[in-house]
Amino acid sequence: MVAPDLRRPLVRQLAAAEGPRRYWHTADEAGRVWLFESVEGGDGEQWAIRQVEVGPDRAARRYWWEHLQDEQGFLTDQPLEIWDLTEIPGAAFDSVWEAAG
Repeated sequence: MVAPDLRRPLVRQLAAAEGPRRYWHTADEAGRVWLFESVEGGDGEQWAIRQVEVGPDRAARRYWWEHLQDEQGFLTDQPLEIWDLTEIPGAAFDSVWEAAG
C-alpha cells in the first residue's frame, strides 16, 4: 500500500475528474458490506474515490481523499475488480455515505 501522503494528491485528482461516476456494492458471509464510488483512470480501470465499509456491528466508516485510512481500514489502493461487484444507483451510495457521516 502506498503511504497516504503520497496517495492523497492522486486520489484527489481522480475525484476532481470530469468523467462519469459508477457505484458498486459487495458483501461477505460475515456480514461486512462495502460500497464504492469509482471513476475510470487513464489506464481504463475503475478506481475508488469514495468508499463506505459497514461492519457486522453496523458501524460504518467512510474513506476518501481527505480521510484515506484509520485504524479500522482504508480506501482501496488497487483498481476495483468490477466483475466481483454489483453496480448500484448513485442515490443508493449517497444515502449510505450521508448516513455514515
